Amino acid sequence: MAGVMQREGLRVVVGLGKTGLSCVRFLRALGYQVAVNDTRLTPPNLAELQAEFPEVEVSLGQLDEALLLRAHEIITSPGISINEPALLSARINAGISVIGDIELFCRATDKPIVAITGSNAKSTVTTLVGLMAENAHIPVGVGGNLGTPVLELLNPAIDLYILELSSFQLETTHSLKAAAAIVLNVSEDHMDRYANMLDYHQAKHRVYRNCQFYVTNRQDALTVPLLPDSVPHTSFGLDTPDLKTYGVIREAGQVYLAKGREKLMLASEMGIFGEHNIANALAALALGEAVNLPMSVMLQTLKDFKGLAHRCQLVTKHHQVAWYNDSKGTNVGATLAAIHGLGAAITGKVILIAGGVGKGQDFTPLSPVLARYGKAVILIGEDAAKIDAAITAPIEKVYASSLIDAVNRAQALASAGDAVLLSPACASFDMFKHYEDRGQQFVSAVMTVTG
Repeated sequence: MAGVMQREGLRVVVGLGKTGLSCVRFLRALGYQVAVNDTRLTPPNLAELQAEFPEVEVSLGQLDEALLLRAHEIITSPGISINEPALLSARINAGISVIGDIELFCRATDKPIVAITGSNAKSTVTTLVGLMAENAHIPVGVGGNLGTPVLELLNPAIDLYILELSSFQLETTHSLKAAAAIVLNVSEDHMDRYANMLDYHQAKHRVYRNCQFYVTNRQDALTVPLLPDSVPHTSFGLDTPDLKTYGVIREAGQVYLAKGREKLMLASEMGIFGEHNIANALAALALGEAVNLPMSVMLQTLKDFKGLAHRCQLVTKHHQVAWYNDSKGTNVGATLAAIHGLGAAITGKVILIAGGVGKGQDFTPLSPVLARYGKAVILIGEDAAKIDAAITAPIEKVYASSLIDAVNRAQALASAGDAVLLSPACASFDMFKHYEDRGQQFVSAVMTVTG
């Protein structure tokens, strides 16, 4: 690149998705020599890379250990395990640093970062805090695991970053010093990638390293970090809050969001509903307060926000049956939250559509909540039989061959007051391109069947 000083040491970018391409652009702009390695023979951004950076060496089809061992530093996609043999050899045997795009970002900015992780609700809370900052007229960048690759957010005009971070991204991040950090919740997920829950838990807790303020979930002990009490912190929960913590006050049949003894707003005034979303709102308020967002603006944002696509989104109501798209519910914890949130809010029962690629999860926690709130579960996809075996609740279990078949079967089972909920507790790639595709196909099927 003309006019840019060439820096020493090869950087190898592993993975050529959106994140990988953003890493190449960032590193070349700084003058680093860059090579790219992808396990796919035709990765999605290859033509764009070669047109923009013809000088970048590219190796395709497998992890190229010889190339990786030439690297001064490796920048890997979160979709590739750092314990792949070639990366393990580079890290452990050759002592080569393996990082991700979040680490590059943290090195490049000194602006405050709100860092949000958890098994579920990351996207909702990240979006909420981002909107709160935007509505407070603060120049804000929102991204990470959500939407825009984080390196594309870098801008000297931005005063605050709100980042959704996955456990995979946190594994390769060392320089994060969050102004406010949170682990929203921890439930079993990605057991196809982690040896056990402890490994997964420890990856999530990297978000707390060197943070200036942290927020925990009082109803999930796994969110509490091993940090000294001298680090400022607060908590949220669906119980009555102590002084300076967030929770709910129940009074005369009404539920209020509260901080300590102060009632902030009626939960019924929120634009999103369900107990899980009250928890999400409380977490967002705690994080927003930590970075000095005005309370009045935050509360108005909660009234205006109508929720994310594919996250417990109302599709339609037909013959007094409500249909909800929670295609983003890709693990058991997310599906439990959706069933709890809906089940407590409706007069009838929940008919759950679930199944897909289970990622090695334990599905037995679904049984008690379905016993309480469920009428039936309609099973689809690769791990349908595993879910069937795990659910011992006395409810009807039905297999469906496709999503349209599942919707038809759900309609036949539903009565006035019931809710049909697509919340698969599984990944989508056995039957669909991604969870958005699954959600869009569900919405289309529902509109076809309900007319």
